[in-house]
Amino acid sequence: MAVGGRDSNGVINAILRRDGPLSRVGLFDYLWPDALTKWVEHEGYPVDDEGKPVSAEEYFGFDLVGAGGWVQTSPRYGPDADEVLDETDEWVVKRNGAGAALKTWKHKSGTPEHIDFHMTSRRVWEETYRPLLLEVDRGRFDVEGTRGKLRRCKEQGYWTYHGLMFVCEIMRCSMGDVCMLESMLLDPDWISDYCRVYTDLYKASYKVLFEEAGTPDGIWIYEDLGYRNGLFCSPSVLGSLIVPYYAEVVEFFHSYDLPVVLHSCGNITEALPLIVDAGFDALHPMEAKAGCDVMAFAETYGEKLAFFGGLDVRILESGDRQLIRSEVTAFVEGLKARGARFVFGSDHSVSTNVALADLKFAHDVYRQHMAYA
Repeated sequence: MAVGGRDSNGVINAILRRDGPLSRVGLFDYLWPDALTKWVEHEGYPVDDEGKPVSAEEYFGFDLVGAGGWVQTSPRYGPDADEVLDETDEWVVKRNGAGAALKTWKHKSGTPEHIDFHMTSRRVWEETYRPLLLEVDRGRFDVEGTRGKLRRCKEQGYWTYHGLMFVCEIMRCSMGDVCMLESMLLDPDWISDYCRVYTDLYKASYKVLFEEAGTPDGIWIYEDLGYRNGLFCSPSVLGSLIVPYYAEVVEFFHSYDLPVVLHSCGNITEALPLIVDAGFDALHPMEAKAGCDVMAFAETYGEKLAFFGGLDVRILESGDRQLIRSEVTAFVEGLKARGARFVFGSDHSVSTNVALADLKFAHDVYRQHMAYA
C-alpha cells in the first residue's frame, strides 16, 4: 500500500502556484465507487476496520483529497425536498428541490436520466425557485464538518480542495439540457439572472465558510462544457453568457489566495482561450477519447494552465502491460518535455473496466518517470 500525503502539499503548490521548483509530477484520479467495490470483492483491495474500502488517497498515494466545503445548491433542500415518484429494486425516480425528475441507479454509478422538469420558463424560476436562493442560509453548508476534515487532511500533508458544481451543471439538473440550451438563445436574460443569483449565493456562502471553517488549499469547479464532438454551445454564447461569471467566481476565490481547477468533460478545445481568460489555474480531465490533445494544450497554454489527468483511460482498460508501459511513459515524458506542470491521471475517471493490478502497474511506470530533474 502506498502512503500518500507526505510531500503532496509542496508538490501541488509548485505545480499550481509556481511556488518553488518542480520536483515531481503529481498523482491523482477519480475512482468509481463501483470499481472499489469490485476490487474489494475480487482483487484484494483492503478495507478498514468498518469494512469500508481504504481511501484511494491512502492506498494509491494520491496527492489531493477533497475536504468538504460542499454548498447545497437546490432551492429546496433537506430530508423532505426530494419526492420519490417511482422505484424498483434497481432504480429510483426522484423529483429534486429544483423541480427536476431524475432517474438514477440504486446499486451502481451512472449519470441520471432526465425524466421531467418543472423549471422550464423564467416565470417559474422567478416565482417558485429564485426567492429561495437570495439569502445566506447556513443550512446549506457544514461549518463544523468542514473544519474537522480540513484539519485532518492537512495534518496528513495532503493538498486539500473544496469541490463545487457551478452554473451550467446546476442549470442542467434544474431545467435540463434542452431548456438550458434553448434559453441561451431565446431568453439570455433569464440565463444571466440565473447565473447572477448562483454566483452571489456562492460568494456569500463561501465567505462564511472560509471565515469560520478555514480555507482549503484550492478549489475544484465541476462544469461540463462539452461532449464527444465539441462544446454544447458556441464559444461566442459561452463567452458572453457564462464566462463572465466564471471570471467573477475565480476572482473571488483568488482573493482568498486559492488556485482554481476547472473540471469539464468532452471536447473543450474551442473553449481553451475562454478558460484562460476567465483566470482558471488548471484544467481537468482533458478527455482524449473526446478529441482533446493534451500535448497541444501544453504547447499552447502551458504558460497559463496546469493540467490534471489526460491519459486515455482505454489504455488502462486494455490490460495490455506493454501498451500501458509505453503509453504512460510517452505521456509523462512528453508533457515534461513540453515544460508542462501537471498531475498524472486518467482522462476522466477509473471504472470497473480497469483491473486494480493494471492501475497499480500504471502508477509504477509513472513513478519511474515522475521526477522533473
